[in-house]
Amino acid sequence: MFMDERIVTLFKRNAHHTLTYWSVFFSFGLCIAFLGPTILDLQCQTNSTLSQITWVFFAQQFCLLIGSSIGGIFKRTLLSALSALFVSALIISVIFAIIPLCNNVLLLAIAMAVSGLAMGVIDTIANIQLVTIYQKDSAVFLQALHFFIGFGALVSPLIADPFLSETGCGNHTGNGTEIMHHFRNMLRNSPIAEHNITQSHLPHEGGEEESIVHYAFWIMALINLPVPIAVLFLMYREKLIPCCPSSTPRLLDKDELAMENQQGAEGTDVEQKEHEAGGHGDIFSCCQNDNLRGLPVSFFMIHVLGGMVLFMTDGIVGAYAGFVYTYAVTPPMSLPHKTAGYLASIFWAAITAGRLLSIPLSYRFQPVRLLMFNLAGAIVTVLMLLIFYTSSIFLFVGTCLCGLFLSSIFPCMLAYTEDILDYQGCATSVLVTSAGMGEMVMQVLVGSIIQTEGSYSFLLCGMIIACIGFILFIGLLLFHRMHRNYLTGTSKKSAMVEEPAAAAEQNGSAKAEQKEEKESS
Repeated sequence: MFMDERIVTLFKRNAHHTLTYWSVFFSFGLCIAFLGPTILDLQCQTNSTLSQITWVFFAQQFCLLIGSSIGGIFKRTLLSALSALFVSALIISVIFAIIPLCNNVLLLAIAMAVSGLAMGVIDTIANIQLVTIYQKDSAVFLQALHFFIGFGALVSPLIADPFLSETGCGNHTGNGTEIMHHFRNMLRNSPIAEHNITQSHLPHEGGEEESIVHYAFWIMALINLPVPIAVLFLMYREKLIPCCPSSTPRLLDKDELAMENQQGAEGTDVEQKEHEAGGHGDIFSCCQNDNLRGLPVSFFMIHVLGGMVLFMTDGIVGAYAGFVYTYAVTPPMSLPHKTAGYLASIFWAAITAGRLLSIPLSYRFQPVRLLMFNLAGAIVTVLMLLIFYTSSIFLFVGTCLCGLFLSSIFPCMLAYTEDILDYQGCATSVLVTSAGMGEMVMQVLVGSIIQTEGSYSFLLCGMIIACIGFILFIGLLLFHRMHRNYLTGTSKKSAMVEEPAAAAEQNGSAKAEQKEEKESS
């Protein structure tokens, strides 16, 4: 049987909520992937350089980080959680509609910053709700959740591709050799191919071809509209809309009660401290909680190292999706813009397929094994891309493999660390925030290095980041062992203390019975 009855029953019980959280992650994916293939058209639209347009990535990821950090404040009631998801999904549609009107890089950065806030709120709330609902069974559902990011991220480059300019700048007429380069791209070693797209600063002075990329954004805005409608429908079903009030209990009331009962059954002091440390709240409440004192070093290092691994791996995802198109159209690849536009789609298609494949794999294998396999595979893939850096065929193959290996690292890490901490810590908020920070920093860092050092540094940066992530993961395994030993030792001490107390209680009750018997006789 593919899945046991318990998993199927859990899903049926929470199907409407789960499907809604999956759908909002589709909005997340739509918004995170379109910048890569459209970056040169947007560069021309805003009359900016690659170095300047890179800060649009930074604006989006920085505000995504802020949104992820504060997203936990909306989790306390079902009404606040769904209201935040509805507003965030609706904002994403509005942003898609106004991007074609942003003729200045500052306006574009502001629009992307607002979308980043919405994405951060979606990221935190959806992850927290699923982990809270399913707890130890959350790995399968988290894989499906992140599949929808990949699905949305696959759709947006496919929509954008037919509307991309052949020249990378629709209104450009000033350089005839550049146009010839795109029609004769097979002459890679000719002077025509020496045009460096990263240094271009292209004017908007009328031309033969006008950019039509704005149609892609308007189509994406329409495609995303059913998502906020789905959230609104769930609010209606739960009778949370003001016109149909209800006394429906909060989603987390039932889950928190179950968690408290579980905690009471297990009853160790460490687990109680971890529960008091804030649960799946926002990252600020996690850091400020006074009950963090007294917890072992391994508890903190699991959070730190888990977050750093995702900082590196999600940084690779963000940098690769953002700059593989730019890397492909510059020497030594010098691919046509239309051909290079498919790379982002292939990358996100591989991530989507990988997350879909990880759903049954996460049911069969422990998250730690999947993490080890995926991290090692990512390193080998980037190494092969470095070795065959002149092969356009292997660039497509390597892009596909890279997406497959990176696809399930985030949900596996989330399930792994939450399992270590028995679903009582702040791991969700810390990991989501760290992943967002990694994408923000790595995109700006890699973009700046490509600008100064050339396109080959793109793959070299990926190799270095992947190796650092693997080393940090080894450190996480060591601290997991330390934390497990600590919990084992604490449980033994608790048992030793409870046994004499229980024996004394039994002796006391026996003496009381004997005394009663004597009095009665």
